[in-house]
This record gives sequence, structure tokens and C-alpha cells, in this order.
Amino acid sequence: MTDFEQIFSDNYDFIFKFLIKLCKDSSLAKELTQETFFRAYMNLGQLRDKSKASVWLCQIAKNTYYAWYNDNKKTTEIEDDTADNTPDLAEAFIQKELSKAAFAKLHELNEPYKEVFMLSVFADLSLNEISALFGKSESWARVTLYRAKKKLREMLR
Repeated sequence: MTDFEQIFSDNYDFIFKFLIKLCKDSSLAKELTQETFFRAYMNLGQLRDKSKASVWLCQIAKNTYYAWYNDNKKTTEIEDDTADNTPDLAEAFIQKELSKAAFAKLHELNEPYKEVFMLSVFADLSLNEISALFGKSESWARVTLYRAKKKLREMLR
């Protein structure tokens, strides 16, 4: 079995579950998982430490998801449940603008704060799972997430 085949078999389920948590759609997660492993195969030479392949693959998966998201965000539509919901539409617009601002500020955060925040919020990973990805303690993950939230709040003021 080649190194890549071993990495694939050891990490496929983990990356698939990671992407399901990130995108909340199993068929999209399956497609993104395939794309992730394709990108990993094409860039296998960049993997320095095979024992940290899962972290490397999570990074590729996250980037693959955000690339897909950026390509498809223009096609997202606001659903109209009623004929006259002007206040709801205005509220949705305000929330969308706040979300955009928060997302933009999130990308200004330094590492590892940005990564830990995104894994916790977008991928819905537990602190234990995050600490395992980074090879750190759960306390480190908790403190890093707390600091990331604090910095993000400060940036949004």
C-alpha cells in the first residue's frame, strides 16, 4: 500500500465527517471530500510529517469548502415564505450584513485563533477534537477559542 493510500484509508471518514459538519449536506460533503483528497494527492510533497496528515487534510478540506462557498454564494437565494414580509426581509438583510462583517473580520484574526474558531463554530468540532488536531491540550483549545471570540468581538466594535 502506498503512503497516499494509507493516508486516504486512515482519514477518509474523519474528513468526510468534518466536511458534513462544515457544510451540513452529506452529498456536498462527499463531493468536497473527493476534491480534498484529489488536492492532497496533487500536493503530497508538501506533507512534511505523516503523523499530522489529518491536520493537513483538514486544512485542505476547509480551503476546498471555502472555495466552493465563494463560488456558490452568489446563487444563494433568500426564501420568501409570505407575500408581505418586509420587516422580516429587512431583518434578514441586517443579519446578512452583520454576518458578512463578522466573516470579514474573522479572516483578519491571526492563527491559531482563526482556525480554532472556525473548527469550533463552522465545523462544530468539540474542544477535545480541536485539541487532538493541533496536538495540544483541551485547555489550550478552550483558551484559544475564548481569546478568538474576545478578539472578534473587539474587532466588530
